[in-house]
Amino acid sequence: MNIRRFNWHIWAGFLLSIIAFVSYVLFFVNFPITRDVPWANLILFMIAAWLLFVGIRRAFAPDRSRLAKIGSSVLAVLGVVLIGFFIFMTFIMARWLPASEGAPRVGNRAPDFTLPDANGKTTSLAELLATPINVSSTAKPRGVLLVFYRGYW
Repeated sequence: MNIRRFNWHIWAGFLLSIIAFVSYVLFFVNFPITRDVPWANLILFMIAAWLLFVGIRRAFAPDRSRLAKIGSSVLAVLGVVLIGFFIFMTFIMARWLPASEGAPRVGNRAPDFTLPDANGKTTSLAELLATPINVSSTAKPRGVLLVFYRGYW
């Protein structure tokens, strides 16, 4: 087999599109910077698309066989389908998630809860609202700021 006749661009593009697709689920979803906007995967997909394009151009050179043209076309279509499915999943299907109907709205009173604080001691919202601000003061707090973090702990 002549190495000049081997169309490595199409194979590299197809394999890179598989790696870009799988790496999001297995690796990049663990980090908020690449989970919220999958820029690293989009860069990998752009490189894969370029390799697929170059591979298709090489496959349809006049001296290539019909089998090379068909095989390269199949690999290119599969690579493009992976790219399209990833974009569909991350940018379109993510918007189909249902809204949380039971979540408190801005301005509503939060339901009472009991959770551990930073020191591991359990505390409740009612305790926070009933406890004076400091030991020397008898003034009770007017509110509590609740912060909800997205993502993993």
